[in-house]
Amino acid sequence: MKVRTEILAVLALAAVLVSASACKGPEPEVKDGAGKGPHGGKLLTKDDFGLEVKIFEEGVPPEYRLYGFDDGKPLPPTTFDATITLKRLERTDTIHFSPRGDYLLGDKEIVEPHSFDVTVKATRDGRSYEWTYESYEGRTEIKPEELKSAGVVIERVGPARMKNVIELPAQIALNADRTAHVVPRVRGVVTEVRKNLGDRVNRGEIIAVLSSGDLATARQAYLESVQRLELARVTAAREEQLWKKKISPEEDYLISRNALAEAQLARQASAQRLAALGVAAGEVRGQTDLARYVLRSPVTGVVIGKHVTVGEAAEATATLFTVADLSTVWTDISVPQNQLAAIRTGQQVIVHWEDESVRQIGTVTYVEPLVGEETRSARARVVIPNPSGVWRPGLFVKVDVTQNESMVPLAVKAEALQTFRDWDVVFIKVGDLFEARPLELGRREGEWVEVISGLTAGMEYATKNSFVVKADVMKSGASHDH
Repeated sequence: MKVRTEILAVLALAAVLVSASACKGPEPEVKDGAGKGPHGGKLLTKDDFGLEVKIFEEGVPPEYRLYGFDDGKPLPPTTFDATITLKRLERTDTIHFSPRGDYLLGDKEIVEPHSFDVTVKATRDGRSYEWTYESYEGRTEIKPEELKSAGVVIERVGPARMKNVIELPAQIALNADRTAHVVPRVRGVVTEVRKNLGDRVNRGEIIAVLSSGDLATARQAYLESVQRLELARVTAAREEQLWKKKISPEEDYLISRNALAEAQLARQASAQRLAALGVAAGEVRGQTDLARYVLRSPVTGVVIGKHVTVGEAAEATATLFTVADLSTVWTDISVPQNQLAAIRTGQQVIVHWEDESVRQIGTVTYVEPLVGEETRSARARVVIPNPSGVWRPGLFVKVDVTQNESMVPLAVKAEALQTFRDWDVVFIKVGDLFEARPLELGRREGEWVEVISGLTAGMEYATKNSFVVKADVMKSGASHDH
């Protein structure tokens, strides 16, 4: 009975302790740690001393501001001292502070990216405090084997030879030297049309057939001239024999020779008339349809114009087809008068699409000697090859003209550039770590981009397939958070 009483007493005591613990409320906050301060910065605490670390960047270059607290109450900035050490991938910065209003102000601008290992040291009333924490942004770790499998190439920042280039507007045009406006040269009625818009044709290929009364007359005249010439030759030969045998007088012989000469001239004239119509004299003999006229393409190319249908009456000077050889095209450049000195015949230039996805080297073949009264510009021309047909006449393009070349102290490959937040960046490499570096950029030319600030010579950075590094950074989630 006594044992049971003791057990009940123990249980009652335990119940009292549990109840007391429940009424006691939560444990007090641990002060040796970090949280958010009243100014939105990182609050570091140890014992009763607190230090809020804030990177302030509203209307001023980023700067450190420190706010002190004693058991949660603000401290005057004259009652404590502090330094901050920022260990970046490639260097270490030490920030010293001085009182300013109700905070301590750092003596250095905190340049982007705000990515570093932070060590904060403070002293107050003879006591020393120290905190360390990580603040990473745009950083990731990629092992060498991963880089290799992703095809990421690493190069070093250094000088590069760059061209001083001006960009001029231009338009692709047909090569007029290789564009033919096909006319029949005889009047007639169209009986066949063998080619349509977009069809490829070879030089000499038949593209249409006409029936022409004018051609029939010309062919008949030629055949008659041939017959008269044969008769005149026979007559002249006979009269020559008779004259030599003293049978006929010399006068008859001379008359026959004159008739032969006239017949030769008549045949020659009729043959030239046919040639002017595009018909070879040798094709006439054996021709059953003297009115049939075949229209042939004078060049190899593509039919880009067609103005004929079967049954249509065509005039001798009417353009029935336009055939263009598009294997080369013209680039007509508009050159303002203040830049005419930069361009000359024989000069190599680069023609490219607006987005620079397609580029082609060409040579300036012509610079217009006159300046337009209204445009105050002159035209220059570049002939470029077009074997794949990507340069379509009428396309607006840009032309890069090199004025001179010079060395720049720092440049990176254009393919290395990526966007991160609102920056143009490259990803530098230190060991197995990569980190975004915002850049101030200068000239761009070809594969190179000049770097004004943000890098130093010798830094390693990702060039080819740098987007792989960016993707890994975005996946790691290291963000802009102060």
